[in-house]
Amino acid sequence: MLKTCVAALGVAGLLATFSVQAITADELIAKNAAARGGQDKIEAIKTLKFEGKLRVSGGFGAIELGLVQYEKAPDSVRTEATVQGLTQVQAWDGHEAWQISPFQGRRDAERMSADDAKSLADDAPITGALIDYKAKGSRVEYQGTEDVEGTNAYKLKVTLANGDIKYVYLDPDHYLEIRTISQVQVRGTENETTTDFGDYEQVAGVYFPFSITAQSKDGGGTTTTISIDTGEANVAIADSLFAFPAPAKVKP
Repeated sequence: MLKTCVAALGVAGLLATFSVQAITADELIAKNAAARGGQDKIEAIKTLKFEGKLRVSGGFGAIELGLVQYEKAPDSVRTEATVQGLTQVQAWDGHEAWQISPFQGRRDAERMSADDAKSLADDAPITGALIDYKAKGSRVEYQGTEDVEGTNAYKLKVTLANGDIKYVYLDPDHYLEIRTISQVQVRGTENETTTDFGDYEQVAGVYFPFSITAQSKDGGGTTTTISIDTGEANVAIADSLFAFPAPAKVKP
């Protein structure tokens, strides 16, 4: 009986191994693209505008801000967070990043360092990290399955062109992203952020997450939650919205 059980366990292990190896990274990426609405529809979206709320909570309590985010292909992004008449801006124009930080007493735009800009740049493409990853200079490896809050999710390791690492977890039933873990090198130190996605809604026939929760490993317990109310695709957005603001002209 013992030998029979051992043999059965051996077969089960072999089947589990075969199951893990039976799908490739590219096949999972294709399933993800199809689940989102199809690669053609995804690539047809050239601009996006999302409006909603941003909630930041931690040991200091919680604060809720109005949120507007603009995206433009191939990789420009601008986020505005507003509370009590003050608006914080962070933007990436595909080459450099800048910000306006009135909550820190800075009302003029200032350029961000290359390291500080990494997270903005990494998340900027509308198509995401997986679609056309080779053209973006990335590498993707399938690393089997891993438990994500009780879901046995597919795990993909994405090594971006700049060396940053992003682990992408796909729901095994719907192949949509349910979690990413980003590892970004900033001034010689690795910053790790876990982001969970949910409440997918269609915008121009493509599914996007309308609920996003992020927590940085070294963020002192701070949690950032985004709730999207509305999303629009292919609206007119000028390139200048993402560019570092020109100095204000001084009247003579």
